[in-house]
Amino acid sequence: MRRVLVTAGASGIGLVVARRFAAEGDRVFVTDVDEAALDVLPEGISGAPVDVADEGAMATLATRLQADWGGVDVVCANAGIKGPTARVTETPLDGWRDCMGVNLEGAFLTAKHMLPLMGAGGVILFTSSTAGIYGFPYRAPYAAAKWGVIGLMKTVAMEEGPRGIRANAILPGSVKGPRIDRVFEAEAAEKGMAVEAVREGYAAGTALRSLVDPEDVADMAVFLASPAAKMVTGQAIAVDGFTINPDPQV
Repeated sequence: MRRVLVTAGASGIGLVVARRFAAEGDRVFVTDVDEAALDVLPEGISGAPVDVADEGAMATLATRLQADWGGVDVVCANAGIKGPTARVTETPLDGWRDCMGVNLEGAFLTAKHMLPLMGAGGVILFTSSTAGIYGFPYRAPYAAAKWGVIGLMKTVAMEEGPRGIRANAILPGSVKGPRIDRVFEAEAAEKGMAVEAVREGYAAGTALRSLVDPEDVADMAVFLASPAAKMVTGQAIAVDGFTINPDPQV
């Protein structure tokens, strides 16, 4: 039975990932800033309110997991926010900093405080995005942060490999759910387009002509955490249906 931590695991992709690990028979603990969502976690998953951008909170979490579990085997550094939707020239600095704080600094703090709890065979999975390899018009803070997550992941893989710890990044494309709906709405407003036209454009911008199911991301996480992936580390793996047009216009 593995000991699994999923940040931002009370809803969205994180919750689907947490459920998938729990279904494998693992012990799963999630963090989130949404206390209402934490109150209704499925059976078999426990959690606590933690802001990943707060170093004191992450240090306290590490102390708790060490005391309760004696360490951790799999960490999914999944927390993220969409950040502002605007041209670079119109992006507010506070919005940039907030997005970097959660998406990149949160990933850094998760690695900093959870890696010492891991032994040989440990796995840390960072949630990046295809925005981290293509860029993302009108979403500069998000793209920059997700690009940074990949650099962080590769560095962790190099540093921790000698201890037998693997690090990889999962790069989802546009994942179905309320979060991407909000992204489409904001982009539609910025571009003066209909929301459905934006949605159709993103699907058409992939080789498979489809958005991503959150279960697809969870399946990749479970694979990368498994012995079947024992020689996979330092990799940025897209789960996106193969993006062929990262700036779809309909």
